[in-house]
Amino acid sequence: MELFNNPEFWVGLIKIIWINIILSGDNAVVIALAARSLPAEQQRKAILFGSGAAVVLRIGLTVVAAKLLELPYLQIVGGILLLWIGAQLLHEDDEDAGEDAEKAGLWVAIRTILVADLVMSLDNVIAVAAAAKGSLTLLMLGLAISIPLVIFGSKLMIGLMNRFPVIILLGAALVGWVGGETIASDIILHDWVEGQPWLHCLLPALGTGLVLIVGKLTALRAASAQEPKPQ
Repeated sequence: MELFNNPEFWVGLIKIIWINIILSGDNAVVIALAARSLPAEQQRKAILFGSGAAVVLRIGLTVVAAKLLELPYLQIVGGILLLWIGAQLLHEDDEDAGEDAEKAGLWVAIRTILVADLVMSLDNVIAVAAAAKGSLTLLMLGLAISIPLVIFGSKLMIGLMNRFPVIILLGAALVGWVGGETIASDIILHDWVEGQPWLHCLLPALGTGLVLIVGKLTALRAASAQEPKPQ
């Protein structure tokens, strides 16, 4: 009980809640993009499993996240993975538009969510761990708080995507932006990027453009392949 009477505990908890609100948004967008074309029952499972996986990954990453970020090229590889995921998510929107939504596949959606969460959870883990200042109670509370935030955010985003399809495009663009930011944050590029501050915006912008262009071109090619050939 003394812990809960400590003002520093509540200040740390408020910081963690705020960090989770800010940094869980991109995870929620990816889950929503991956699950949006599934039937309602599978959609709920994908959101639940995806959100749970995000938290499990964060627990596992808490111990090693800082060390992982010190490895050269790791964030470059992670950023490229996010660019690929963003293009695939945008492509799936066009490809599945005229098909039975069940073809998207629950496990394909979960796999996509897992890979994206693995890359995108690093910044969240480090920020929450820093705010917890070594308190295991605060750290566990922070991880627990992230579950309903991601679940609620994913459901909200799916509803908005169904109502306003342009949000799908914006969501894929966000994944591309985060992918570019992840590449720019790699330790091997740190000195170069810090010496050229404009790269902080250029690389994420390039990531966004690449995702949108590749996603749309792939979708157009798939649509052309599906068109019936004249007899």
